[in-house]
Amino acid sequence: MVTFDEDKQNKRVADLRKQEEEALAETLSGKHGVPYLDLTVTPINIDALRVISETESREAQIAVFNEVNKIVSMGALSPENPKTVEAIAKLKTKGYNVELFMVSHASLNKVWERYKDLSYSFETKSGALDISNEQITDFLSQVHTILDVQKLIKETLALKKSYRISRILEIILAGAMATESSDIHMEPEEDYVRLRYRLDGMLTDILQFDKETYNLLLSRIKLVSNLKLNVAGAQDGRFSIKIKDSEIEIRTSILPGAYSESIVLRVLNPNAISVPLEDLGIHPRLLTIISHELSKPNGMILNTGPTGSGKTTTLYAFLKKIHKPEVKIITIEDPIEYHLPGIVQTQTDEKKGYTFVEGLRSALRQDPDVIMVGEIRDEETATIAVNSALTGHLVFSTLHTNTAAGTFPRLIDLKVNPKIISSALNIAMAQRLVRRLCKYCKKQIPLDGADKKTIDEIVKSIMDLPAQAGKTYLENINLTKVYKPVGCEKCNNIGYKGRIGIYEAMLMDENIERIIVNNPSEREIKKVSLGQNILDLKQDGVLKILQGVTTLEELERVVDIEK
Repeated sequence: MVTFDEDKQNKRVADLRKQEEEALAETLSGKHGVPYLDLTVTPINIDALRVISETESREAQIAVFNEVNKIVSMGALSPENPKTVEAIAKLKTKGYNVELFMVSHASLNKVWERYKDLSYSFETKSGALDISNEQITDFLSQVHTILDVQKLIKETLALKKSYRISRILEIILAGAMATESSDIHMEPEEDYVRLRYRLDGMLTDILQFDKETYNLLLSRIKLVSNLKLNVAGAQDGRFSIKIKDSEIEIRTSILPGAYSESIVLRVLNPNAISVPLEDLGIHPRLLTIISHELSKPNGMILNTGPTGSGKTTTLYAFLKKIHKPEVKIITIEDPIEYHLPGIVQTQTDEKKGYTFVEGLRSALRQDPDVIMVGEIRDEETATIAVNSALTGHLVFSTLHTNTAAGTFPRLIDLKVNPKIISSALNIAMAQRLVRRLCKYCKKQIPLDGADKKTIDEIVKSIMDLPAQAGKTYLENINLTKVYKPVGCEKCNNIGYKGRIGIYEAMLMDENIERIIVNNPSEREIKKVSLGQNILDLKQDGVLKILQGVTTLEELERVVDIEK
């Protein structure tokens, strides 16, 4: 006997009609030259509904579903409808730019339905995901560990309400801020999506969730980042989060992957980068040398190291140290990560031709005392930066080399005259970041076995430094004990919490000046610099291990200690 399921049949008919209507809208979009969008699977920015009233929206057969920085995203049933044209013209007179999409009746109805939610929503600041509201402040008070993030997201995934996607995004962002993560990674696989945070430089798994939720989350992130919803290629955007009086910027990067678009959100937290010079982990002897170099009226201070080694944070600490009302400071950055009051900060924009070179040229016309160039990448930037250091300016910048000694060959590779380098460069530095042992759960253990042999060799190299320097560095240091990570609630059971820098530096002196004209190797430069009695990266790292700050495993992760 065959039974007829009327409800099931009606649903099937409704689904077919919807498919037909969406197909028609997509076909007409090609005819009108307006991109098609299905708003039934696109998150709606409730605040955007305030741009136009529900009555006007229904009469003109349009729906505004997003608004960021006066750019309005609007769906329309027919772009040539006189009332639609009239509504768009009215918005333009109010200073809005309209981004138009071809949509179906179902899409319009979905947006119109959301007008009833307006009375329950709060008004956010245009162009920012406002997190100063009670909901997010509440999330931040609840989220302290990775387990808290996992619990809240799982609870929210179980909800079927319309605000679920916005809530998940807010929890993910609140979790990253609470755990002091620098990046959020969302990576789609074939059947699921993986969420990871970069905690103290290391990627940490948070949880996995379904792809249907991810697709909605992707659209929501595109909306707040002011990216194109109908483009599945690489896109970069940004948005801000307001928490009380501070503003945290989020940089959005979207890349097409094997299964869907992959998202990385970089969290630029001003509190994370605003570290005083004395708290960076620089050894007191090197700190005294750097402070002396910072007091000079001209010359160049270069900081080197790979991406993510904390170079920018160190340069900001230099700027804060020398910042006085009588000193004019200009920076050329990519991006501006921390806003410093009283300092002229500019950001490069390749699309508009404002590169490091152009920025440096423009900055010099502003009569600065100090210039910070985010990075020296090419011959032209290197030449102008060096000449600036020779003509009465103090110049800070970064260079991509692995060691302080590598600065000199790198500048020569960039066609800078070796004789000019010796006159312009005051000090070359290199740095890495190692994770700090959690002070609440670290455990002291005896130093023995292979670790003792490795550390003893590096300690011997410290002892071999000229004069009394080696003994001075090792004063009040226990050479028989080290610490290991354990893991507790305060460090998310990782054993490490926070990071600290390890540093090396080389001053420009007669010995280096004499050999750089012959284009020497890094090894030769390091050899002639030993008389400066400044620790190298390995030595500085080992002292921090013996002081219980970090571990040998961490040092080996960031420095090749076999060299």
